[in-house]
Amino acid sequence: NTDIHFGLYFSQFEWFNPLYLQDKANQFKTQTYVKDVSLPQMYEIVNMYKPDVIWSDGDWEATDTYWNSTEFLAWLYNDSPVKDTVVVNDRWGKGCSCLHGGYYSCSDRYNPHKLQNHKWESAMTVDRKSWGFRREAVLTDYLSIEEILENLVTVVSCGGNMLMNVGPTHDGRIVPVFEERLLQLGSWLKINGEAIYHSKPWTHQNDSVDDNVWYTKNATTNAIYAISLKWPDSYILTLGSVKTSTSTVATLLGYGKLQWKNNSNGQVEITMPHLPLDTPLQWAWTIKLENISSTRLLKHKEMNVQRLASKHGSQL
Repeated sequence: NTDIHFGLYFSQFEWFNPLYLQDKANQFKTQTYVKDVSLPQMYEIVNMYKPDVIWSDGDWEATDTYWNSTEFLAWLYNDSPVKDTVVVNDRWGKGCSCLHGGYYSCSDRYNPHKLQNHKWESAMTVDRKSWGFRREAVLTDYLSIEEILENLVTVVSCGGNMLMNVGPTHDGRIVPVFEERLLQLGSWLKINGEAIYHSKPWTHQNDSVDDNVWYTKNATTNAIYAISLKWPDSYILTLGSVKTSTSTVATLLGYGKLQWKNNSNGQVEITMPHLPLDTPLQWAWTIKLENISSTRLLKHKEMNVQRLASKHGSQL
């Protein structure tokens, strides 16, 4: 009764299964483990549970020919009960990652910070060191909400999807630090979600003046969202990639409309408000820009000069 899509993670490997170890000892010239264990399991989970996403994890030791990946994928896309809806990633054997798949997950925590020619995903963990639960972990081992949002914003700006993992305990509990991060992300999305959900990349991803600002575009309304990962010290947010019109409206999501003007360099200066201490707007602030004229195209040299001026506060 929800619009949530059901996906399944499937590890091709059972690292200590005797059948797999025997195939490995035979330099993967035999496929006993594949034919008796992994392939039957994949057919079973598709037929029984009909997932919309299959996240295959098998990118290290053996090639796709050992796993019979092409055989399975041919059935999945042509004859399976989910053939018209299923989406898969790219880890179907050694050498497939970032080359073959419905979308690319490449390496763990992959984030190229630029547009890609193929749909992609950043698969990351809140624990910097593990996908599972670690009893010995200390607070600094966990990503802060600011770090999580930086990854989310930069990934979505560049057309990617973020997969965020938290590791449950042996009895299925989500420990408080993971719960806190999930709730923090949820509260941020409640205010700023329109800049993330149903968005698509804009002409610019990172602003040409302020490299703390990343852009997304609403696929329906064409509104542009400038998401600032850092609150400007002077309360003036300067944007170099936007060209305004007389009807341009700037709105801080969760707050309201803001004043803006063009400076002598043609950049947009937005006056940020003085927020109360108990404001829910604590991280990664989103400016919704409506009725902009176009993008402001800069020469490469001008962009570099403006970045240096922005970072070092110098008059160049």
